[in-house]
Amino acid sequence: MNSLINHIIQQLEEVQNGKPWVGSSYKSKLEELNEPIVFVRPKDDLHSIAEIISHLTFWRKEALLKIQTGTGSKTDDCEENWLTNEQLKPLGWHYILSEYNKTLTELINLLKTKDDSFLKGEYYDTDFKAMYPYSFLINGMLHHDLYHLGQLGIIIKHLKKK
Repeated sequence: MNSLINHIIQQLEEVQNGKPWVGSSYKSKLEELNEPIVFVRPKDDLHSIAEIISHLTFWRKEALLKIQTGTGSKTDDCEENWLTNEQLKPLGWHYILSEYNKTLTELINLLKTKDDSFLKGEYYDTDFKAMYPYSFLINGMLHHDLYHLGQLGIIIKHLKKK
């Protein structure tokens, strides 16, 4: 029985495409945006939407690597963790969003191949420099998505005021 894995997958899908209790999903936030606005920083101390989506994709790719190999390769200090708008603009919003959606599909498909016992297995976390259960990684990814969903709401609110 895979009730824990299925519950995690359901939560990931709900936050991305559904109607979570917090009110908005990534889909509902992102589908109202167009290319020029996603590269705007509404304030110097806030990231752009493109920067956040790129950051989330970076960590999702790292989570996929950890699940597939048992170890990661990146840390918070990596330049790719927070690419600038100048680095992202040449890629274009369509590509950035496509990569983000692709990594979500890859993560969900990979989790569907696992059973609940997988969550007790361990991987080496290069950022925290220790062994952790996969449940720490998977739940952390969900928490990370929720954290940045809130940031997107604030950023979009600021952008609409302009």
